[in-house]
Amino acid sequence: MIASPDRTPLRREFFDRPVLDVAPDLLGRILVRTTPDGPIAVRLTEVEAYDGPNDPGSHAYRGRTARNEVMFGPPGHVYVYFTYGMWHCMNLVCGPEGRASAVLLRAGEVVEGTELARKRRLSARSDKELAKGPARLATALEVDRALDGTDACASGETPLRMLTGTPVPPDQVRSGPRTGVAGEGGYGDVHPWRFWVANDPTVSPYRAHAPRRRSS
Repeated sequence: MIASPDRTPLRREFFDRPVLDVAPDLLGRILVRTTPDGPIAVRLTEVEAYDGPNDPGSHAYRGRTARNEVMFGPPGHVYVYFTYGMWHCMNLVCGPEGRASAVLLRAGEVVEGTELARKRRLSARSDKELAKGPARLATALEVDRALDGTDACASGETPLRMLTGTPVPPDQVRSGPRTGVAGEGGYGDVHPWRFWVANDPTVSPYRAHAPRRRSS
C-alpha cells in the first residue's frame, strides 16, 4: 500500500538553508494554490537553484532592484517575475534574510484541481503537460506578479502554500545544467543546478541558451 503524501505545511526552517540543499529537497513536495474556484496542487518534479551574488545566472547577481526585492527577504516567500513580455515564473526564496537566493519551480504533476488547471492550460495535449515548464506551471496555478512576496509558510489562509509531500529518494534525483541560461551561469560543469526526478514524464526537456535575434 502506497502512503498518502504528507499534507503538513513546510516550516520556514526548511527554506532557511543554502539554496543547493533546498533545491533537490523540494522534489516531491506539494505546492497548493488556493483560488476562489478551489485548490490546485502540484507535486514538484523539476527545479533550478540560483545563488544570488555567487551566480551570474541569478537575477540578484548585480544586487538589489525593485524587480528582485523579494529575493532578499525572509526565506519561504514567493518570488514571481515576468519574462519575454508574456510569461510569469515563480521561485521560492531560501537562505538567510538579506542574502538573495531562490529556487525556480520548473515543472510538476498536477495532483489536485486538474479540471481547474486544464481551464488555464487549454493548449496542453495531456495532463502531463499541464505544468511541464516554469511558465506552464505558473499559468496552471494562475500565478502572476500580484502574488510576488506571498509567504508560502504562513499560517491561516494564504494563496500559496508548500506542503511536505513525499520527498524523492536521493537515488532518484538527477542534476545537470540549467535550461536556457546564458554565459558563465550556463556552464553545466560549474552550475549543474537543475534537479529533477528521474524518468518522470512531467519533467521539461532541456534546452541550451539560444541568443535572441534582434530585428533589423
